[in-house]
Amino acid sequence: MAQTAFASPPALAPVKARADRMFKVTVCLRPFRAAGPRMEVEQIAGKTVLHHYGHGGSGWSLSWGSAMEALPLLLQTGAKEIAVVGAGAIGMTTAITAQRLGLKVTIYARDRFPDVRSARATGTWSPHSRVAMDGAVNDAFTTKWERMARRTFTVHQSYLGLAGNPVEWVDRYVLSDTPFEKRPKTVIAMPGGGSDTFVDYDDRVKDLTPRNDDLASGAHPFSMPFVRRTSTLRYNVADLYHQLESDFLIAGGRFVPMELTGPADFARIREKAIVNCTGYGARALMKDESIVPVRGQIAWLLPQPEVDYGLQYNHVSVLARRDGILVQALGADEAFGFNDPNEEPDYAAARDSIGVVATMFQPRTAAAAKG
Repeated sequence: MAQTAFASPPALAPVKARADRMFKVTVCLRPFRAAGPRMEVEQIAGKTVLHHYGHGGSGWSLSWGSAMEALPLLLQTGAKEIAVVGAGAIGMTTAITAQRLGLKVTIYARDRFPDVRSARATGTWSPHSRVAMDGAVNDAFTTKWERMARRTFTVHQSYLGLAGNPVEWVDRYVLSDTPFEKRPKTVIAMPGGGSDTFVDYDDRVKDLTPRNDDLASGAHPFSMPFVRRTSTLRYNVADLYHQLESDFLIAGGRFVPMELTGPADFARIREKAIVNCTGYGARALMKDESIVPVRGQIAWLLPQPEVDYGLQYNHVSVLARRDGILVQALGADEAFGFNDPNEEPDYAAARDSIGVVATMFQPRTAAAAKG
């Protein structure tokens, strides 16, 4: 829907997109499974283990709802004390959900924030980002996915307005040199052979966020001819992690440092009932090759308190957070980063992405020349 022009364009402070303001580059391997998140109980080393991992790029956005789907499988054992292995987004939210169900919970993990992979997430509402393949799921999964997304969205609303702003609404602008069109699905070559396409469930939850507004010239400060605005949830991951850890500890939870290298190590855990929330780590821990890495890299620019919005242009995303301005290359299609296990930062690519951001704030003639 087009929006009429303002008397003057909204004041949006520009991002200082310079490579010398980049203070770190991080890489996150999203734990993708074609069949979607694994929720399955298995007897291992005398323990009842509930596997709960493989959320692709949707961990934060499906976390609470996924815990609500998975934990009943373990509650059937009658356990009153459980262990959670892993302290990432899924581990923390699963542990807190279990506490709210009346269970005593201990988290066993080698890493905690800021060393977990979930700490390197972009921090935006993305409930169907690389979460499953069309050919590997059925209608029952689609229905379960929607429950997970809606429940998670609802719980995240309870974190709005808290000290530190762990969850906030933020405006996001998509810029284009050509009229907007729905991006066609990308056919992905699967590691075991064959091909498939990622699920796209956007229409099933579009009522949760404001509609897209196509802004007329003069209703925005950008030089690109086509600009679309919406609002979405932003996770200030550092503040959110601190909030979750605090909630867990206040409710009587404990952290125990422990590294597991194989299924036999579950025997080292005191509790008889265990939830395995090891994310991408489950590929090595369980030798689970159904997990495929989807590589994502973020270049971090120094925070600018006056910049409080998100952008996307020319296959690059920008999200201003309290702890930095995140610049991420998205690639030309959904195959970008798929089955790429490289966790080493690519600094040249990071600088290139920052260069794209710089064009968003240049006069039209300069931006068009570089686009």
